[in-house]
Amino acid sequence: MVTLNPVQKWVAGMDRRLYAVLIGLAVGIIGGSIGLLIAVTDPILAAGAVIGLLIGLYVLTDVMAALFGMIGIMAMLPFGTFPFNVGFTPTLLDGMLGAFLIVYLFQWMTGRRSAIQFTPVHAPLALYIGWLILSFILGLRYASPTQTILRQFLETILSIGMVYVLVDLLRDRQSLRRLVLAVMVAVGTQALVALILYAIPDTTTEFLLVRLARIGYPNGGVIRYIEDNPAAAERAIGTWVDPNALGGFLAISAAMIAPQVFSKKPILRSPVLAWGILGIVGIALILTFSRSSMLAFGISLGFIGLFKGYRRFLTLIALGFVLLLILPQTRDYIDRFAQAFTASDLATQMRIGEYRDSLRLIERYPLTGVGFTGVPDIDLYTSAASMYFIMANHIGLTGVALFAITMIGVFWYGWRAWRISHPDDELRAIMLGYHAALLAALLNATTDHYYFRIDFHASITLFWLVVALALTSSRLAIAEHQSARKSELAVVKQRFII
Repeated sequence: MVTLNPVQKWVAGMDRRLYAVLIGLAVGIIGGSIGLLIAVTDPILAAGAVIGLLIGLYVLTDVMAALFGMIGIMAMLPFGTFPFNVGFTPTLLDGMLGAFLIVYLFQWMTGRRSAIQFTPVHAPLALYIGWLILSFILGLRYASPTQTILRQFLETILSIGMVYVLVDLLRDRQSLRRLVLAVMVAVGTQALVALILYAIPDTTTEFLLVRLARIGYPNGGVIRYIEDNPAAAERAIGTWVDPNALGGFLAISAAMIAPQVFSKKPILRSPVLAWGILGIVGIALILTFSRSSMLAFGISLGFIGLFKGYRRFLTLIALGFVLLLILPQTRDYIDRFAQAFTASDLATQMRIGEYRDSLRLIERYPLTGVGFTGVPDIDLYTSAASMYFIMANHIGLTGVALFAITMIGVFWYGWRAWRISHPDDELRAIMLGYHAALLAALLNATTDHYYFRIDFHASITLFWLVVALALTSSRLAIAEHQSARKSELAVVKQRFII
């Protein structure tokens, strides 16, 4: 037993007293801050701030936690912003994306990560990113950028750059499996919220969503109807607020989940739970009345049904189509599709008008577009209800061609991986889901612009997240095949030597 002299005892006592004072001071500051926040705002916002702070501190210690946090924010609060201004108002997605990148870069700086992983698609993707930056610079001839446009363009570049980060980060099957599970939980939660908000009285829905105005959401008029006509059917919005944006999110996510229900080795070991999540998402998707999203999801299911082991989706599609035609409850829905294909409704007619105006802009500026800051001619505008038209308006046909080459490369790489990989049900279901989700996004983009419009950061992040996951699953399948081949060759060589 060590005996302390009087001086050492005094120092030890001082250390304990100092420690107690510091702890008390910290508790006092935190408690006072929470009390002030409650007094200035309200208890719900204060609780959210405390929970958000705790989550933020945790994600800075784990790169996968940061990635899951980013997916959660994208799914549940896509337009949320921090309730303060630092020269600009950062979004919650900005904060989570920044935390994710910081943790990832810290792993490189500390030597915990080495030998970055690439795929053949990274080269055309780099050209596409370079062209986006060049188009932005060329567009400065027509107008100076605002602070908001600069921030949104930088967010877009970072979201696309996430492809490089995720392909390098997700190097094993366990990471992909956990990511599919995270997406299923996030999208299932959002779909459930959308159904609840749709089912409860409109006044209650409006009251609840307006409470989010403190973090950047609209402070009124959030309930949406077909063609914005209150006499028409209400549309599900969830916390995405925009029914078409929600529809795209649900369609992409549902396509990602769909292979799990018929997989022999699903991520969720309970098929009933997988079917339940897909059913909730499907109902919410139908209630958005987003025709392009529904069509994109249907075609993506047909794509999945082309592969061995998933042919039952073709039967389900046929059965669903027959039910849509014969059930009296679905007549309005069928009529909406008929109006779209015959261009007899106001929304479709407005889209056609935007496409004509886009063609005039493309005719004048075919190669480089007009950039992102403004238009050179007073009779032109860049907005159009199609990702491909708005893309051509901003970055020209050259940019569209680079984008198309990149997307073709993703599917070519996936097909190559599918052909040479071993028939592993678990990995193939994951890989097929990611590629079906990308197909759904590309189809949905024909009549929606959210995956390129720089003020829809969550939708852009979702799109490039799907691209990254499709590439990652393909790279992993090829890597596992190559590893198996090396093991086989090593065994043959050993036998030959013996």
